[in-house]
Amino acid sequence: MGTNGKMENLLFQIKLLTQTSDLKRFPFTKLVIQHQLTEEEYEEIFHLLDKLNDEFIQQKEEGFLNFEPLLLHFVGMLTTKLNPFETIDALKKEGHYPSLMDVFLDAHKQRVKTN
Repeated sequence: MGTNGKMENLLFQIKLLTQTSDLKRFPFTKLVIQHQLTEEEYEEIFHLLDKLNDEFIQQKEEGFLNFEPLLLHFVGMLTTKLNPFETIDALKKEGHYPSLMDVFLDAHKQRVKTN
């Protein structure tokens, strides 16, 4: 089996793994695999989330009530391989940055209501 054959087989096996029920507990990980994110892209997402979470905590302490700019920053900086709101939902379900994900979902719902 040549290199291309091995790669195709590996991609097939990954596809099968993403369809297993165990990955239902890890929807963000499943998105990463399905959309073939690189390790660098994966790390960039968490670096971005660390930064936005710090800003969220600071703004919350300062009495801010509108966190839509943080959501817009996330959407603008997220890799185009991922749908922002599917990603937010998956991150929340996996337990990553729960308060920030709640705020993002609320900001999105408010934006949808006003449009």
